[in-house]
Amino acid sequence: MATASSAPMTSAERKVIFASSLGTVFEWYDFYLFGTLYVIIGKQFFTALNDTSQVIFAFLAFAAGFAVRPLGAIVFGRLGDLVGRKYTFLITILFMGLSTFVVGLLPNYDTLGIAAPILLIGFRLLQGLALGGEYGGAATYVAEHAPVGKRGAYTSWIQTTATLGLLLSILVIVGTRTWLGEAEFAVWGWRIPFLVSIALLAISVWIRLSLSESPAFRKMKSEGRGSKAPLTDSFAVWSNLKIVILALLGLTAGEAVVWYAGQFYALIFLGSTLKVDPITANLLIGGALIIGTPFFVIFGTLSDKIGRKPIIMVGFLLAALTYFPIFKSLTHYANPALESAQEKAPVVVTADPESCHFQFELFARPVGKPNYTSSCDLATAVLAKASVSYTVQPAPAGTVATVKLGEKSVDSFEGGPLEAPEFKTKFAEFSKALSAEIKAVGYPAKADPAQLQWFMVLVLLVILVIYVTMVYAPLAAMLVEMFPTRIRYTSLSLPYHIGNGWLGGFLPTISFSLVALNGNIYSGLWYPIAVAGFSFVVGMIFVRETKDVDILSNS
Repeated sequence: MATASSAPMTSAERKVIFASSLGTVFEWYDFYLFGTLYVIIGKQFFTALNDTSQVIFAFLAFAAGFAVRPLGAIVFGRLGDLVGRKYTFLITILFMGLSTFVVGLLPNYDTLGIAAPILLIGFRLLQGLALGGEYGGAATYVAEHAPVGKRGAYTSWIQTTATLGLLLSILVIVGTRTWLGEAEFAVWGWRIPFLVSIALLAISVWIRLSLSESPAFRKMKSEGRGSKAPLTDSFAVWSNLKIVILALLGLTAGEAVVWYAGQFYALIFLGSTLKVDPITANLLIGGALIIGTPFFVIFGTLSDKIGRKPIIMVGFLLAALTYFPIFKSLTHYANPALESAQEKAPVVVTADPESCHFQFELFARPVGKPNYTSSCDLATAVLAKASVSYTVQPAPAGTVATVKLGEKSVDSFEGGPLEAPEFKTKFAEFSKALSAEIKAVGYPAKADPAQLQWFMVLVLLVILVIYVTMVYAPLAAMLVEMFPTRIRYTSLSLPYHIGNGWLGGFLPTISFSLVALNGNIYSGLWYPIAVAGFSFVVGMIFVRETKDVDILSNS
């Protein structure tokens, strides 16, 4: 007779995994539509700002959903531990699905004015709140159905869902873009991927309604061992709070930045920094996801044999050590003209350092007035938009910034004293002159498709995705095993969503701002490298292996 660990997966178990995974695929599909379309959304809803500010505000609107995910984890985690896993993640999927659908209907800034971005951010917050309760429910539900010795393998299917959700969003966006063309897609076609999500919502809800409650939760309830105060038991009792902190610092923080750097930031880097055609960039990322996704199941299954911790820690270490060479190689193979120009014509901005501001200083300035009006800010804004790395050479106070490109130079201007119409004209002239010199010294406006070595780019992207699978595949099982049944949903949800919601969700914004601040297109990588390295140290020293924990008796 087959043992629990060797028996084949039953039809009931397959249904549990499929239903939980399908719903989570849909949730991630919804969430990443916004992130993939950040440039278009910035132009639609933040029209009053300049191009650089539109990107940052679009990133912040994207990150707003991540900001409230820990709150969603607390609200829905408590509900899941009190009333059950099944009903809780039915509520979360309804909230998120309807919010996504409504985003596709929202009027833009030209139609509704300032109310448009306010409503957009409001629905992003509702989406993030719902997502905060989704993952913990799905991971807990599948793990509590998994037989002994297969928890890593079973929950690894849940781990594929974030990647598959991103892949699905890419396929829908590329299909719609190709069908309508870039012009129509930018005007109104971007709404279609949001609107079609209503069909996916209906399917997901229908399947989840047919599920039953998890065995571990039913057993706990029947024995009267449930928690009456999951929040207090999770976060006010030091023995459990200590594990929550270790789960965050030693696991989910590093996992989050590796996930977002390896998949989402890589897409941004290809499209916005290396100027690869959007459809080509999406197809390359999509190809890497298709090739890399099976490694979730491979590493999840391997974690049942050798442990969760070794696989996750090696993923952290590899990411921290190799991100710089991998992303520099992406430049070499995707846009060699940009790499050549950086070597032959390094760019130096000579300016008063006090006139060069950090991007987020725009938040202190009234919306509607010109941002970055100093000569240094205007020069670096044009360079950043062209993906040109630069260094700033200090000059005496009051010096008008000068941009030196190899042997050529272009003088900037002080925009502060100018009225809006004159500023607009002057900036257009300066931007045109500097852009012409940028082009003249060899910096490309776009990546040349003929020079793009797609096979090598794909190989590098697959490596990044494999790092993601290493740190993410065993994570669900490990988090479930770290906490008792009566407070499992609450306890694992909070560190997961602080890590993924805050440290991961804000990665594009932080990395983009580091690039703008330092003037180097690779500066944004310091953030994921630092966090992954920190989690590696904490995890190696303090986090214990969990694969042999009996979660049914751990109530």
